[in-house]
Amino acid sequence: MKITILSTFDTFGGASIAAFRLNKALNDNGLDSKMLVQDKKGKAPNVETIATNWFLKKVALARFAFDRYQFAFYEKSKAVRFIFSQAKIGVDISQNTLIQNTDIIHLHWINFGFLSLDSIQKLIATQKPIVWTLHDMWVFTGGCHYSRDCTHYQQSCGNCTEFLKNPSSTDLSNQVWKAKKTIFQNANITIVACSNWLAEKAKTSTLLEGKKIVSIPNPIDTSLFKPTEKAIAQQHFQLDNNKRYILFAAAKISDIRKGFIYFKEALEILKKEYSVDNKEVELIIFGQANANDFENLPFKVNVLGKLSDLSEIALAYSSASVFVVSSLEDNLPNTIMESLACGTPVVGFETGGIPEMIGHQKNGYLATFKSAEELAKGIFWTLFQADYQSLCQNSRQKALNNYAEEVVAKQYQALYESLL
Repeated sequence: MKITILSTFDTFGGASIAAFRLNKALNDNGLDSKMLVQDKKGKAPNVETIATNWFLKKVALARFAFDRYQFAFYEKSKAVRFIFSQAKIGVDISQNTLIQNTDIIHLHWINFGFLSLDSIQKLIATQKPIVWTLHDMWVFTGGCHYSRDCTHYQQSCGNCTEFLKNPSSTDLSNQVWKAKKTIFQNANITIVACSNWLAEKAKTSTLLEGKKIVSIPNPIDTSLFKPTEKAIAQQHFQLDNNKRYILFAAAKISDIRKGFIYFKEALEILKKEYSVDNKEVELIIFGQANANDFENLPFKVNVLGKLSDLSEIALAYSSASVFVVSSLEDNLPNTIMESLACGTPVVGFETGGIPEMIGHQKNGYLATFKSAEELAKGIFWTLFQADYQSLCQNSRQKALNNYAEEVVAKQYQALYESLL
């Protein structure tokens, strides 16, 4: 049995990293899996790219740019430019050797100029079984990756006031929805959601009516992401062993969906109402972020920058006493999975797939949605009131039981076999 995994990137962005990890997990567990991407960032042997030379890399970049340029005519503001995809620009890979020789085509996140709706239609026409793992809501909406409070996708989209500057019953979201309806209607597609939350959302969309929808989480290498004694991990980053550290993974803090304003407010509450100060607690920030973004936070900030070495990322999680996720919309965040695997408890909002990962007061704390007060309470409880060793042990066990590579690979293998 041969599987071909399709993803825009291999190691860039949460969804692509999840697809890359699955490819590794399948191969490590005896399956013949290859990954085909638009833009290869890493050097893994089982990953191939359609951009095999300098010129084709420039063509891929041009497709990405043109894909975003097209949407610029419709976007409500620049803030939504990268969270809505119409999928008009893409490349036909149906004749690629990997596609021709595979038994199962496994789609992941394929936007930004890799696969268009026409490209997907040509893959469907090969008559090979298609598995499509959802990392957000895009597959079953009229173009948005997360619908916020909108439920138009359940019927036919249109009147898209969240993302389009000229919403109407026949706007771009309605056009994309109708195009997907035509393509998906008789397609042999099995949908995999990474969380039960996303699976339930998918089931409410008439775009996927009649399709098999199952929930399988993303995998993680628990031999790489593992606990390290905090003093040793902290020494690696020259941190004070006598303090407790709150970890925050920064991407675009301007992205409303990341909820940074709630994290900042929670820290202010922690200092004013819980009388926590820099003698006890400091912050660790890692990721693509500017140190200036964190100048006004009430605690000392240790900015580690972008960490590319996975073992060093694991050490960052182990350095922290708690990892805080303030996301307002999320599926099954890789960062939470990584933190749990490293034995570091997590505090986050009760939203999306996060409640499936955090057991309230078992391996972290689930805060009431959009409540900075609850977020602060959860951080304080984790740092100063909880049975901390139990939290750490439960965190690691959650990752081993649910997200370890062999656990997830077996679930996918059973699905693949059922389709053949």
